[in-house]
This record gives sequence, C-alpha cells and structure tokens, in this order.
Amino acid sequence: MSDFDNPYAPSPGSQMSGTVTFGEKQKPTPQATAATAGGPGGSPAGGLVGGAPAGDLIKDTSTAEFTADVLQASRDVTVLVDFWAPWCGPCKQLTPIIEKAVREAGGRVKLVKLNIDDHPAIPGQMGIQSIPAVVAFSGGKPVDGFMGALPESQIREFIEKVAGPPPVSEAETQIEAVLTQSREALANGDVEQAAQGFAAILQMQSDNAGAAAGLAACMIEMGDLDRAEQMLATIGPEGRKDVEVAAVLKRLEMAREVAELGDPVELEARLVKNPADHDARLQFAKILNAKGDREAAAEELFEIMRRDKTWEDEAARKTLIEFFEAWGPTDPATLSARRQLSSLLFS
Repeated sequence: MSDFDNPYAPSPGSQMSGTVTFGEKQKPTPQATAATAGGPGGSPAGGLVGGAPAGDLIKDTSTAEFTADVLQASRDVTVLVDFWAPWCGPCKQLTPIIEKAVREAGGRVKLVKLNIDDHPAIPGQMGIQSIPAVVAFSGGKPVDGFMGALPESQIREFIEKVAGPPPVSEAETQIEAVLTQSREALANGDVEQAAQGFAAILQMQSDNAGAAAGLAACMIEMGDLDRAEQMLATIGPEGRKDVEVAAVLKRLEMAREVAELGDPVELEARLVKNPADHDARLQFAKILNAKGDREAAAEELFEIMRRDKTWEDEAARKTLIEFFEAWGPTDPATLSARRQLSSLLFS
C-alpha cells in the first residue's frame, strides 16, 4: 500500500475523536487542542514526578501488553503512544525525530509504538483516523495528542506540555545567579568584578552566550576592542539573536567608529564657535556615548533635531536609534530618551 492509499488520512493536525474502553468504562480520548493539555488539575503530566529509566525509554507493544506498557506505566511517567504502520511514509519520517526527542527528554517520557496493522483493536477503539498519531497517557489516562509528522521543535514543545519542563540543575541555577550579579556589577561600573563573574561562568559553561557577551562588554569598557571582537566571535548564530548579545555587538561597532572621530575638545570648540555645526555635534554625541554619558549624548542628538529634524536624512534620529540598540530596550537612558523622542517628533 502506498502512502497515498493510507485509509487513515485526513489532513495532518486533525483532532482525534472517539472513545477508549480497554475493558473499563469509556473514557474520552485526547483532543489535539490546548484545552485538553496536562493531567488532572491542569498540571503537566498529571502532576507526576520522576522519570523512566534511561534503558527503558522506547519499546514496541501489542494489544495484550498495552495495559501494562501504557496504562500502568503512565502512572509513573508520561507515556507517548505512537500509532504507525509499515506502509506509512510520514510514520517513517516521524520515528527518528520522536525517538531522538524522547531520549533527550531525560526520562520525563517513554515512547511506546503500536503497529496498527498487527494490532488494530486499540486504534479502532480510540477512533484513530489518521497516522502517524501520537497520544500521551498520564495517570492511566490519555491527556493529549497530535497527528502528522511534526518537526522536531514542535515535538519538543509537545513533550514539555505533557511532561513539564526539564528540571533546572543546581549548576544552572548558580550560573544564572552569577550572570545576574555580573551584569549588575557592570551596570554599576565595577568592570573588574563583572569580568571575573563572566569568566567564571565560561569556565563552567564555555558556550554561554550571555557570559561571553558580558565579558566582551567588559573588554569594550577597558578599551580592548580586539579582544572583545574575538570573544563575540565565539558566539554562534542562535546566541547572536539574544537582545543582550545584539546590544554588545552594536556597542563594539560604535566603539570602533568613535575611535576615528577625533578630539572631543576640538569638537566642543567647533560647537562654541558655531552651534549649528551638526556634524561636530553628531560626532561629539557619539564620543559622549562611548564614555558612558548616555543622557548627555542623547541631548546632543535632540539639539540637532530641534534645529533641523531632517538634517542628513534624519542622521540624528537614526543615531539615537542605534544608541537604543546598544543600550538595550530596558535601560533607563533608553526609556527616557524614547519618551523625549516621541514628544519631539509628534509635537
């Protein structure tokens, strides 16, 4: 039988319907909707704790073994039942993905596979109308499910929904605490203490993007732009999407530019002589920002906008937006300057 002859083939993502008996009174089957997620009381995995032994995570089952392998086992750990058939192409796509996700879930779930051609009674009782179909059982009852060969990211989300998030280790908790303390130290100007904290994290977790960005920020503060660039280069593409990392990358870019702007004393003299020298004021604003005087830097840009909002294709406003990217969206200087910018532009 080809994939296109699949008799269980409504479109992927369809809801599951029917009833389940297993020799007991009828129980509602899972619906592939958020409304039925979680176990009794709405908690993930029916409030279960613990997990399956590492060597007993994946197995095949039969009609006779279903009660022990699924219903009884799900009283200790969430069990995912994969309904499949040898002729089903999407089933073959799903198998390696879901097995990988289950192994990486750290024993929070088990996977039990049922060949519906060899054992049609149970899927028939459950009203399974499309395969692959995966049903999660917890506390001896079905709690949720999905149909179709979902991508790995969605399968991971499903496992987290039915079994709860992975436990946070003591080491991860400690790393997060040190990361927060180091960021606070850097914000308060204690660059040395911040650098020590970020470096300690990287010794424990070399791929921690937040710590790498924090240490790079310390290097920028110390004027060591080359080392900061080398540190930021160790952060992968995913890490670079983080707001904190993006802010440090922007700060490095701006610090490189400021190094070529010239003497701030000379720029101030030019402004005293000619307050309408917007080019000098823009450069002076960038130098002030590099020195950490964010409010004064923003004020210089506002002065340009007050005199000529459209100068050099709104260069002052665009530079201020770059400052916001470097400062971060929650920095007090960003919040204050954004309010002033809105007032200035829409007054």
